Amino acid sequence: MTTEEMLGRVDHTQLKPYATWEDIRRLCDEALEYHTASVCVPPVYIKRIHDTYGERLNICTVVGFPLGYSTTAAKLAEVEQALAEGCNEIDMVVNISDVKNGDFDRVEREIRTLKEACGSHILKVIIETCYLTEEEKTAMCRAVTNAGADYIKTSTGFGTGGATKEDVELFRKHIGPEVKIKAAGGVSTLEDLEMFLALGCDRVGTSRAVGLCAKS
Repeated sequence: MTTEEMLGRVDHTQLKPYATWEDIRRLCDEALEYHTASVCVPPVYIKRIHDTYGERLNICTVVGFPLGYSTTAAKLAEVEQALAEGCNEIDMVVNISDVKNGDFDRVEREIRTLKEACGSHILKVIIETCYLTEEEKTAMCRAVTNAGADYIKTSTGFGTGGATKEDVELFRKHIGPEVKIKAAGGVSTLEDLEMFLALGCDRVGTSRAVGLCAKS
């Protein structure tokens, strides 16, 4: 895979709580220059990005981020506002407490509700693998598939661990054929990026890919 092809699979990410408009503008300019799949940004910046760059950028944002324990109604309101302001892709965090309680029907209902709100827009579901057992990860593969989400995503990058080879392999074994994989969290080297794409990830979320590929 060429450098250009790899960058075309990257969600170029800036989600630090202290990100300034200058940080976001730099991210967007890099995304345009290097043709990344999207920019993944805090919800507060969606409208300003859309007003500044129009349709030239594919805007992705996060919902229920990073802890996931907002109510479904609160997450739904986040989704609706994000889409209204020009966002195209939503990365939601599941209610991890529900997962740990084994209430996968409730988790599935929430994902389905947000996917219905997204319509044709992409919904990625962050399951935060670092907190889950293998059995819980497998159950989440089923829930994401059954709820009709577009992607299963490993991590927020704010937990105790990020994407691993083993988790991506587990996803590939248990998700449905229509569900894609996004690896995120700890993707810090060009070798990491190449590995996750070779494993079958359709997207990789990282703040480092443009810098790494520009140096290669």
